[in-house]
Amino acid sequence: MTIEPVLSLPTLPAPGEKIRILHLEDSELDHELVVLNLESDLPWEAEITRVEDEQGFLGALRSSPPHLILSDFSLPGYDGLSAFKAAHELYPNLPFIIVTGAMGEEVAVDTLRQGVTDYILKQRLERLAPSVRRALAEAEARESRERAEHEVRALNVTLQARLTEVERLRGVAERQSQRLEVQAKQLEEALNLQKTFLAETSHELRTPLTSLLGYLRRADREAGGSQVIQDAQRVAENMTRLVNDLLQLSRGELVQSVEMHFMNVGRLLEQVGRDYGVEVKARSIEIVGDPGRLNQVFANLVSNAIRVAGSPDKVRIEVGDRPGEVEVCVIDRGPGVPDHIKPKIFDKFFRGKEAGSAGLGLTIAQQVVTAHGGRIDVSDTPGGGATFCVRLPLLDEDEDE
Repeated sequence: MTIEPVLSLPTLPAPGEKIRILHLEDSELDHELVVLNLESDLPWEAEITRVEDEQGFLGALRSSPPHLILSDFSLPGYDGLSAFKAAHELYPNLPFIIVTGAMGEEVAVDTLRQGVTDYILKQRLERLAPSVRRALAEAEARESRERAEHEVRALNVTLQARLTEVERLRGVAERQSQRLEVQAKQLEEALNLQKTFLAETSHELRTPLTSLLGYLRRADREAGGSQVIQDAQRVAENMTRLVNDLLQLSRGELVQSVEMHFMNVGRLLEQVGRDYGVEVKARSIEIVGDPGRLNQVFANLVSNAIRVAGSPDKVRIEVGDRPGEVEVCVIDRGPGVPDHIKPKIFDKFFRGKEAGSAGLGLTIAQQVVTAHGGRIDVSDTPGGGATFCVRLPLLDEDEDE
């Protein structure tokens, strides 16, 4: 017959509660003597069940697991050691005491060696109650210790699994760190190459632009104030200023040279509109600003808008009043600026989808506007497209007077 093992014993009852004892005994008189010796000497009320044979013993083990087993050594067709082995397979820590009429010393030692808790001679039943108390206490302590050891082993397994996971994550983090270091180094090299290119290009452009400006100024003097030459001279001056800005930014410097004058922002916008062929809705508005720098800002915004929209007729400039400031908006009907791009569109070297751009035009525009005490931002054009708005402070009344 196969017996499935069970890991834990029934919990030891508190004093005053019932304790279940299974007694394997074929003699009713011997059973009554055992009951008589236990009833008054245990701190628990004893519920003692007697069985006489193997079948009854195994059935009782399954139906109502006891706290302790008492067993005669010799029974008709069965014996105490066989009963102990059956109980031990089911409950390894269950106390098992042999109560027998006669047992040789060698047999007694052999039963204890095989794991029996104790043996009591029927002639010495006064030793039974102390033996029962001691056996239950030892079994409870052993069960508690094994539970603690099991919990410690389970905890060790959990900790080992977590340590393994930590090691795995550390390896992943190290590999990612190495990849990031390689990417950071590549990015640094790319930025250095870009800065070097901008610096060299700026130096290369400054000489011909300086010469061109000299030619245009001489031609203007000789022609006696030609509008065409003056427009070309203004464009060349803006290009020279842009080249100088590129050189400053390639060195990590801010745009610094801003020369403030009383100026008419409306006339400046009309000039930008005439240069690029875009519609301008503006009126005469006086502010304090750097005409060359602001021309550079609006020229950059308009040229960008034409590039992305594909045509000057899809771009317009509108001017409006706000409390204490003038608002200039460059509006296009192009593809627009995605929301995830808007927060970084003014960052240095950010190019987006614009081919042929160094990613500095909007950075320079923002720095110039900030130097004027103003703001620049981008929003969606109703119906599709992008709107770049520049807000500049108006003249104070005292300054106006």
